[in-house]
Amino acid sequence: MPRLVLVSHHLCPYVQRAAIGLIEKQVPFERIYVDLSDKPDWFRAVSPLGKVPLLKVGGADRPDAVIFESSVILEYLEETQPRPMHPSDPVERARHRAWIEYASSCLNDIWRFYSAEGPEALAAEAGKLAKKFRRLDDGLGDGPWFGGAGFSLVDAAFAPVFRYFDAFENLGDFAILDGLPKIAAWRARLAARPSVQAAAADDFEDRLMAFLAGRRSELSRRMAA
Repeated sequence: MPRLVLVSHHLCPYVQRAAIGLIEKQVPFERIYVDLSDKPDWFRAVSPLGKVPLLKVGGADRPDAVIFESSVILEYLEETQPRPMHPSDPVERARHRAWIEYASSCLNDIWRFYSAEGPEALAAEAGKLAKKFRRLDDGLGDGPWFGGAGFSLVDAAFAPVFRYFDAFENLGDFAILDGLPKIAAWRARLAARPSVQAAAADDFEDRLMAFLAGRRSELSRRMAA
């Protein structure tokens, strides 16, 4: 089995996706962290986009290969490791891949929310997120997981999304996830999943709160008030 090293950042939700996939598949791996504000030379040399996650795949018969982008890492794990997390049906598999992209879109909207300057902009971004999650709620089945009985890569993609709301809900009532019972139940199950808990560092919440406080945004001003 190749030696796997997940190059990470403490707050990156895309790193958490990859970690959840590795843990769910029970694949041994090492984890190292980089400071993205002061990227080491070795990281710049192997990361074409200057981002995490990276998965270094080592072998006795070849130099380490580096895989970048979380979706590509997860697909590599699907192709090379047991315990598949994609549906076997091609149409369902394509649908799941599309919802993983939707999760990425939600993360982009979350970035705009916590970066919003001024109360009107913050409220507008909260409204956009609420609309996005209403559409997601419509797409959920009967559970317990996104695709039914089996924990999938869509679940791995959305677990880090919901982790942000643990912080947001301590800062105010933004009503983003209100009135969405299926999402509420799914979110709670994801939070209790051992792989999801292990995907983030123990001090993740403290780091996230410090990061949000330093954004110089409407949200950070409310935190300081």
